[in-house]
Amino acid sequence: VAGELENTVFELTSPARLFDIRRITVVADTTGNHLAEAEKLSRLVERFRTEEDAWWNDVLIAEMIALAEKTGDVTRNPVALKATTYDQGNFWTAHFGGIYIFRDLDHPAAISVGPKEALGQLPVRYVFGLGDRNQIAKFLEINDLAEPIVSAPGADASAILRQKMDFIVVAAAAELGLDIGHGSRRDLRQAAAALGARLPEAFQGLAALLRWVETGGPWPRITSAHPSYFYTLRAKPHADRDLVNMLLAELSPLDVRQLFICHKELFYHLYRSWPEAKKEYVADYLEREYQIDKAGARSRLFGPEPAMEETPAIPGWSRPGRGDILDAVGPWGAVRKERR
Repeated sequence: VAGELENTVFELTSPARLFDIRRITVVADTTGNHLAEAEKLSRLVERFRTEEDAWWNDVLIAEMIALAEKTGDVTRNPVALKATTYDQGNFWTAHFGGIYIFRDLDHPAAISVGPKEALGQLPVRYVFGLGDRNQIAKFLEINDLAEPIVSAPGADASAILRQKMDFIVVAAAAELGLDIGHGSRRDLRQAAAALGARLPEAFQGLAALLRWVETGGPWPRITSAHPSYFYTLRAKPHADRDLVNMLLAELSPLDVRQLFICHKELFYHLYRSWPEAKKEYVADYLEREYQIDKAGARSRLFGPEPAMEETPAIPGWSRPGRGDILDAVGPWGAVRKERR
């Protein structure tokens, strides 16, 4: 079964036209057009039953037989998929190099994957590029869209941080042609030791945060300018959770698990250029750790699915106060010296 997206915008002559898209209709059919053919056959069957002298209409009977060979017996096994229409306020599009459009927020913005200057005039005040890390961090904070993994309810922060660090080690080792063995935790520790000072800054930042989580070490000052910053966040439970996690995956592409779950198009684009050792490790990991329990993995990483309500916040979850750790992580707040 394949789906087709329909909307009322028939041409995109400029990025600004994307903001005219408000309602999406999903029309489903099989790749062989079986559903459309089945609907046509149903109409012919109704004609055959109701028209006078239909038994002697050879053309009608021949057309019914030809369609039935494709669709089967639709009178006994009717097949129908209803078109689904829904409003889409915030979304990502691959058009114009890739754009994240957040317009239905208190502080709307557009985030461009390519050069933001190429977008021209847009009907929102703020337009960022992926390199505008401080602005994107502030945008996520003032719209209450993201939370630190270390303070996220129900998250096993240690396990999540360690796995992110493993992915970074694999990427760095594979680029330098270092052996990662079978990719076990022991093999990756040895690879990390061999890399030493060549380990990326993103790894160093996550390692410092892990020490704070596990041993009560000093609170690391990780601002939005630090390469590890967006690796430390996940979307809060709200209607745009998947979109925000998709954006965070693009901002932290070495976390291949989140990239695969949240942004498959980018995952497969990057996969083609990876060294063979990294391809092999990632494919084995996803098959072994993710594919066997997709729902469980998503819940552990991103929390339970948000309630399908007009008010997306889960009851009992309040907005962060001034002392929330998100303020401490970002460049707009004070650094917390002690572990709480």
